[in-house]
Parts: sequence; structure tokens; C-alpha cells
Amino acid sequence: MSNTEMAPVEVECAAAPAVSAIEIHPPRNVPLGGPRAMPVRRTLPQRSRSLIGAWCFVDHYGPDDVALTGGMVVPPHPHTGLQTVSWLFTGEIEHRDSTGAHAMVRPGELNLMTAGSGIAHSEVSTAEVSILHGVQLWLALPEAARSTEPRFEHYVPDAVRGPGWELRVFLGALAGSESPVRTHSPILGAELLLEPGAVVELDADPRFEYGLLADTGALQFQGAAVAQSELAYLAPGSGTLRINAPADAPARAVLIGGEPLGETIVMWWNFIGRSHEEIVQYRRDWQQHIGAENHAGAAAAGPSRFAAVPQDPLPPLPAPALPNARLRPRR
Repeated sequence: MSNTEMAPVEVECAAAPAVSAIEIHPPRNVPLGGPRAMPVRRTLPQRSRSLIGAWCFVDHYGPDDVALTGGMVVPPHPHTGLQTVSWLFTGEIEHRDSTGAHAMVRPGELNLMTAGSGIAHSEVSTAEVSILHGVQLWLALPEAARSTEPRFEHYVPDAVRGPGWELRVFLGALAGSESPVRTHSPILGAELLLEPGAVVELDADPRFEYGLLADTGALQFQGAAVAQSELAYLAPGSGTLRINAPADAPARAVLIGGEPLGETIVMWWNFIGRSHEEIVQYRRDWQQHIGAENHAGAAAAGPSRFAAVPQDPLPPLPAPALPNARLRPRR
């Protein structure tokens, strides 16, 4: 997933002070590229909160009528210092990246891409798709892992079921289910389906902070109301997570969590670094890579942190201009 905003804001992210109650974060609407621009609803980062564990980016989209918006058409673009998590409820997306991975994103199947020192990828909804509905999430890599080799992993979690609810754990462990997918900090990601009126109580890790994104239906999280597309935040310290569906409708949510990252990161466009200078260098590297592909071929360009996406028919996405002033930190 790319952040296709043409005037992206640099965000210096650090753990926010702990809170004693649930925080509710409403989404903001962002167009996701293309001539008609498929809309997404972004709830992380926010001015008031940038991280939940290592989770640093939450986009929620759909149900999107592809005939009206053109669907998802995101050309090859770069990432550094993060992992991208693709999780669909409806539809299908074709993924290609510079490691040579070529895969389909389908409902209930995790695609996790580790950018590490640098990767390029594209995402395009397939021709057969009429409705797209899902989430795209980023995980910030901690200092010790942010220069790791790029890679791609795929995993199909089994469902865990209880009275009136169903859970799929795609990262971390919960309710006796554990994902084998490699991460670099203590983390949790899961999809939860609830029947009308259902209540689920799950054991929580007191070290974790948690976020609950309401997809369909209004929910209650720890007794607080969470409207559709809102993200609720819970500070570390809880031993139990309680989630209620409305009495008259089923509900779906995405639960994320993790130990507070404890590091400051700088995020601008599709890059995560630790300083203004790193972000400037990442952008320069990407623009030089594009120039090499366009004029001399990637192989003639010499060593680069980015490589071409094999057999991708779309031209690479240029980076937006940096602000005129030095990128300033924001917490």
C-alpha cells in the first residue's frame, strides 16, 4: 500500500502518555491514487496518537464499488523501515514486489511484506473484482531490524470460534491461536466477527496497548462506544479485552496491539527513518532508481537500495516534493 498524498506530512512518532480511559480516534478521508481516486479512511497516525505498539499506519477502505472508483491501482512505489500488512474482507488484489514475489491478496489471507532496507511493490485490484473492502496496515521496524533484508510472506490463519464469535489471528498470538509469520517486536493482529448481541472476552497481555478498528456495525470496547470506521485505543495494563456487538446486527472489527515501541521514528510519504537526513536520502535513492529504470535500465544503474518490480506493466510512482523547510518533528 502506498501513501499517495501529494503533500505528505512528516511525522515524528513516539509513544504517547498512557491514558486511563478509551481514546476514540475518528478517521480522515484520503484519496488513494488513480484518476478517480479510491477513497480510504485513515485512523493512524493521528495528531494525538502516532503508534499503537509498532503499528503506525491504519487505512480502512470499502465496501468500494470498483466500477465507480476504478478500484486499487497503485504503481510500483518504495518503502523503508517497515512491514506492510494486507488483509481483505472482500475482493482480490494482485501484489508484485522487487524481491520477485507475485501473489494475490484474498479475504482471510495475510500478505506481509518486510521493506527493511528498501523494497518496491505494486498493488492492483484484479479485473474480476466488483467490490473491494479491507484494511492496509504498517508496522514500524525497531532500530535493530530496520535494515533487514526485504522479504514477502503469506499465511492463512485458521478460525477460532466461541459463542457468537469467530477470530482469525494473522500476527502474534491470541485465544490459543498463534501466527508463524515473522515480526520484529511483540505484536498482535486479528480479525473478529461477532453475531448480533454477542459478547467476547479475551485474555489481554498487560504489557500491550491495543487498538480496535470497527469495520461494520457499532461496537463497545471495554464499555466505550466505537462507531463504524473509528479506532479505539486502550493503554497498557488490562488483563481482559471485552468487545460487544450491537443487539440488532452482526459486527466485524480488526484488533491490533503490541508492546509500546519505545523508539522515535520519522515517517514521511512511504518511508520510515530516524531523521530528516535519512528521509531525504531515501527519496533521492528512489528518484535515482526511477531515472535509471527510465533511461538506462535498472541493471546499468549500479548498486541501489531499491530494485525493479519484475514484469510490472505500470511505471514507477515518483516521490512527491519535500517541503521547502526542513522536516520538523511532530509527536
